[in-house]
Amino acid sequence: MAVSIQELGISGLSVKEKLDLVQQILDSLPAEVQLDELPEWHLDILALRRMEMEASPGAGKPWREALAKFGRTS
Repeated sequence: MAVSIQELGISGLSVKEKLDLVQQILDSLPAEVQLDELPEWHLDILALRRMEMEASPGAGKPWREALAKFGRTS
């Protein structure tokens, strides 16, 4: 069931309100899902990220370190 932003009345929300709504949607997702519930493009991106991590182990930074660059700690 595809639903549009206009049908939901989201187009009139501010950027902050939209981001808050996105966070609520993310928070509502279950901790575990079945693979057949994920879109194919999502699985493709996960496979790509895994290959990148295996090619460059330790290349990432902890969240706190990355956020500190922007003056944020959480």
